Amino acid sequence: MIIGEKLAIETAELLLQVNAIKLNIEKPFTWSSGIKSPIYCDNRLILSYPKIRKFISNEISKFIKSKFQKDFYVAGVATGSIAIGILIAEILKKPFIYVRPKPKSHGVGKQIEGTILEKTPVVVIEDLISTGKSSLNAVEALEKNGIDVLGVFAIFSYELEIAKINFEKANQKFYYLSDFSRLIECSRRYMNLSQKDLDKVNKWKKNPSNWLI
Repeated sequence: MIIGEKLAIETAELLLQVNAIKLNIEKPFTWSSGIKSPIYCDNRLILSYPKIRKFISNEISKFIKSKFQKDFYVAGVATGSIAIGILIAEILKKPFIYVRPKPKSHGVGKQIEGTILEKTPVVVIEDLISTGKSSLNAVEALEKNGIDVLGVFAIFSYELEIAKINFEKANQKFYYLSDFSRLIECSRRYMNLSQKDLDKVNKWKKNPSNWLI
């Protein structure tokens, strides 16, 4: 679910301005899932821009605060969401933890780093949502430790149908500042893309697993 239309456009413009969004029609990027995509989002770049990281962390924080009045704390998905998660936790004045993709193979073998507060739910912070698997992997780890998850909050969503299906199966809600549709809407002003190129990118979104340029 998108947080707000005007906010989504503004966020997409900011991501494009700092080259956090990259498009390459001829040489698609390969995601960790194996999907080949003409679009790649690297939200870690916003951390280098104080005004932009402040804007994004403030807007996510305001939305979270408007939704939940009860006690909660903040969980970031490692590693891309640790920094933005800490900023959000600081604004909300909440405790912070982060969740690894899998338990450590050494030491005490933790997957969740930080102090788990008994009977206190969490909001999960994610930098982006593609298929939703990394977010839901973190949700599953938290729930196995008896932690109730109130929702997943991300900067950007690729708007893939598989993500919607995966979140519905997990009975989990997710929210995001901006998405694929708003990015394409704004991209004409920031990138020299032809209509043919835009058609190819939209074709990918409809069928990313079997996408052929």
